[in-house]
Amino acid sequence: KEQVTFGVSKGGAIADADTGNYILLLSPMKPYQMQSRGDFIQISIDGKDYRINNRRIVIRSTQESGLVYTKRKWYRGELLILNSRDGLTVINEVDLESYIKGVVPAEMPALWHIEAHKAQAIAARSYAVANLGKRKRHGYDLKDTDEDQVYYGVSTETRQTNHAVDATRGQVLTHNRKVISAYYHASAGGWTRWAGDVWDKQLPYIVPVRAFDENVRKNGHGVGMSQTGANN
Repeated sequence: KEQVTFGVSKGGAIADADTGNYILLLSPMKPYQMQSRGDFIQISIDGKDYRINNRRIVIRSTQESGLVYTKRKWYRGELLILNSRDGLTVINEVDLESYIKGVVPAEMPALWHIEAHKAQAIAARSYAVANLGKRKRHGYDLKDTDEDQVYYGVSTETRQTNHAVDATRGQVLTHNRKVISAYYHASAGGWTRWAGDVWDKQLPYIVPVRAFDENVRKNGHGVGMSQTGANN
């Protein structure tokens, strides 16, 4: 992106990502704008423009339990900003369990059964662990869209979905002692599919099974867990 809006819920700071040295202090609950100007980043604060020559900066809260803001959503952890010829790349650096708390209610309706949320948490956690470094050449692990997993940060968290994540903390699915990409989809329309029927290779841990979702039409690739079936 060429321009990014960001903020912090409590007192915060912009810091050099490599040294940790503070560059600018940030006020709570105040929107800031950041633009890529090629070789440097320009930040506008109260009508005054600041030039930051660092290629990698971090936006963080300086107070405990503080959140960071961008893309009209609140997130745990920090925001890592990379400035390159392609513009600004915004990365949420966050621990695994906090990340999963932002995935479960984004990928599955928050009003569904808690056991479905637990299954979703385990699947999402497995996918995340199995795909760490997937997009390393871009400077991050996973996209926040359905190209990987939909992730909305704190903004969609609920008490029940957070409880489902906490109740399954650290649990992943494995095959031959390796964590698997635990694929899932909205609904299979009765039966799930072989991975090789959809992609270019079979996966030994993916086999067709009854999906328990005959009540809805097929929606998605049909490989792995049917989310509707899990809820049913």
